[in-house]
Amino acid sequence: MPVTLLGAAEIRALAAELDVTPTKKLGQNFVVDANTVRKIVQVAGVAPGDTVVEVGPGLGSLTLAILEAGARVTAVEIDHRLAARLPATAAAHGVPDGALTVVDADALRVTELAGDPQVLVANLPYNVSVPVLLHFLETFDHLDRGVVMVQAEVGERLAASPRTKAYGGPSVKAAWYGPWRLAGTVSRQVFWPVPNVDSVLVGFRRDPEPRGTEAERRRTFEIVDAAFGQRRKMLRQALAGVLGGTAAEASAVLEAAGVAPTARGEELRVEDFLRIARAAPLSQ
Repeated sequence: MPVTLLGAAEIRALAAELDVTPTKKLGQNFVVDANTVRKIVQVAGVAPGDTVVEVGPGLGSLTLAILEAGARVTAVEIDHRLAARLPATAAAHGVPDGALTVVDADALRVTELAGDPQVLVANLPYNVSVPVLLHFLETFDHLDRGVVMVQAEVGERLAASPRTKAYGGPSVKAAWYGPWRLAGTVSRQVFWPVPNVDSVLVGFRRDPEPRGTEAERRRTFEIVDAAFGQRRKMLRQALAGVLGGTAAEASAVLEAAGVAPTARGEELRVEDFLRIARAAPLSQ
């Protein structure tokens, strides 16, 4: 029996059955177009036998498209009503037993995932998209690729290059794990309710080897936060607080790392920030 997808009328009926009103607080905008969810799965390169983690499955429209492709899915859902209903929806749409695991939890607090999924696929709300992505990449080193749908502004930040307007702390932190790319746009009209922002698909692939140790990652991210917390200032000033306490001490560390003390954060790549972290004394 093939897996079938949800239609717009069924999605609305499910929401009514569960007394679910999409809320801005949880960023719930349900995808009601089958072509869109199939496009996300295709762009993510989901293949039969893959193990996929999905964050925020909602009523299950994207979940079913992933399962239709022959993958196994672990779905993490914070809304108890939606988490409880999803297995029945899957069974009614031809999903075989054992192909779907539902985790009723806040994605930001999840530290274990059954099956060690290799692929992350999700429709992420704007307010938690970057924290969720960074948490999953930090916590689950078996995740080697993924595609997520996010607000256009967020996707542009994740995929931004140095010296561009969108480049900032999230760009550097995401790049720690590997390259990111914008992978397509998504019409507002495929959502219910229709949001007042544009959405994009953004994809990543984890580098084969870690960029540095966990201690180096934490130190690098501390320096990134400081650099972009005062992004108009030169690094010798913006990093004084985390590189010794004075601009002179910060300048010495920056020079040792091969970075101009007069540079600004948006000019540096993740490799530059890592060199600063390696040259820097640990903060007290």
